[in-house]
Amino acid sequence: MELNTPEIQSTTQAIILNTIAELLEEIVNNQKEESKEWMSIEQACKYLNISYNTFKKFRIMGLKVAEIDGVKRVAKSEIDRFLNEHSF
Repeated sequence: MELNTPEIQSTTQAIILNTIAELLEEIVNNQKEESKEWMSIEQACKYLNISYNTFKKFRIMGLKVAEIDGVKRVAKSEIDRFLNEHSF
């Protein structure tokens, strides 16, 4: 079996380009999600990297949530304020 160097280089280049494209897409998607000012409870939990039960505890501790007609949203700025207020 003979190694074909141009073929190996072409395959390697294609793999690298596909990997870079996937990483760039992931970065763009993460930035879009992180740049949202108003998040759902699920998104807020992901942003905080906490469980829903911990999120409920944060609400009891003073984290403000907007609710309109049963739809709950949390402002990123409110989460950041809450975290700063409870930092030591």
